[in-house]
Amino acid sequence: MKKDKEKVIDEVWTEDHVRSFLSVRPHDNSDVDFHMLLKAYQSMRVTDFELFLQFFLEDGRDPGTTGKDGRTVLEIVSEHRHGAEYAEILRRAGA
Repeated sequence: MKKDKEKVIDEVWTEDHVRSFLSVRPHDNSDVDFHMLLKAYQSMRVTDFELFLQFFLEDGRDPGTTGKDGRTVLEIVSEHRHGAEYAEILRRAGA
């Protein structure tokens, strides 16, 4: 089967696109702040994630919130091979 969508690398994100992640909601009863922060980490480059975190904090959101397993996004990111920069951004934000 042929792939119907090409993977986009180094896409330029506008502030509006980054800010749109503040409206991301879980499909289950997961914590909203945890879900949107994790999805932002999974979707964004470091610079976009740093900008998102500014919007996230300005919106009164909690960077230290936990998922269903009791782990924070910082704990999850810290386990990833390429997560060091993201982890540092989260630490600076008080996660």
